[in-house]
Amino acid sequence: MILVTGGAGYIGSHTLLALRERGDEVVVIDDLSEGHKEALLGARHELGTLLDLDFVDAVFKRYPIRAVVHFAARCYVGESVQKPGLYWRGNVLATLHLLETMARYQVPSLVFSSTCATYGEPERQPITEDAPQKPVNPYGETKLACERMMRDFGKAHGIATVALRYFNAAGADPAGRLGEDHDPETHLIPLVLQAAFGVRDKVTVFGSDYPTRDGTCIRDYIHICDLASAHVLALDALGSGRLGGFQAFNLGNERGNTVLEVIASAERATKRKVPYVIGARRAGDPPMLVGSSELARKELGWQPRFPDIDSIVATAAAWFTRRPKGYSTGYSAPATGGPT
Repeated sequence: MILVTGGAGYIGSHTLLALRERGDEVVVIDDLSEGHKEALLGARHELGTLLDLDFVDAVFKRYPIRAVVHFAARCYVGESVQKPGLYWRGNVLATLHLLETMARYQVPSLVFSSTCATYGEPERQPITEDAPQKPVNPYGETKLACERMMRDFGKAHGIATVALRYFNAAGADPAGRLGEDHDPETHLIPLVLQAAFGVRDKVTVFGSDYPTRDGTCIRDYIHICDLASAHVLALDALGSGRLGGFQAFNLGNERGNTVLEVIASAERATKRKVPYVIGARRAGDPPMLVGSSELARKELGWQPRFPDIDSIVATAAAWFTRRPKGYSTGYSAPATGGPT
């Protein structure tokens, strides 16, 4: 049986679905503080937090867990700056409890949801896994601390770990069963779609004078289902013994798109104009963040199914058209199309 922590969240729920669709037995730990029960799609669920060590121990005692996929974490950069204690507890202490319990029950395999935020402001592009890790906010610091902890537990207790460092997760399940629903919403693509459909008045583009092809920041967007498939491949690589110790892989589309290109893609997908204004640069925003996924392709056999921004945005737009208020009910989806 595979334990998925944070399986009711955005990335966790898509990975949970991928595992269940191929027949894996799965149990989820999620306290539903940020995730959505509906996103579990009826999966076996233990309601609780990794901060409760007795609860975690009871779950491991109840189920024959052979591997763990660890998503449960706090993940807002701004919040991490304002409330660092929340992040050191929710990310680092929670992961310590998980690793201690895995060691106690001799569970040998862990796939960890990490982030490109561990690199900070990179010295070169595209970013490779051997780039210096110099986080610039508590969120990145806590994820890096977890990676280091996993190395130590691997050496001491034989727990093999794959850390997957994501760039910008985006899109939705093409069948419409799952999608992106955060509160507050901070990701560019759903914000742009909200502006397209009038859920918000406009979207702000932070800076238009960067040294990029149209003056706006470039970011690397990766489809959520491609992220999910990488977790499945990582589990298989650990289970077969092809990978051991600690190994990290970047996950991105390696292309990068500007903010204005994302807006244009949303306009193509929705047949609606996206109202936006140009604002000042945000402090600490680098002009470009694009990752190399060459190592994941080589070692995991990973091949993205949604490699371009239009295919990514199209699935997000389809989800939003059906569920503009996310998993909440009582709101009619707006009609597709409209003035351009």
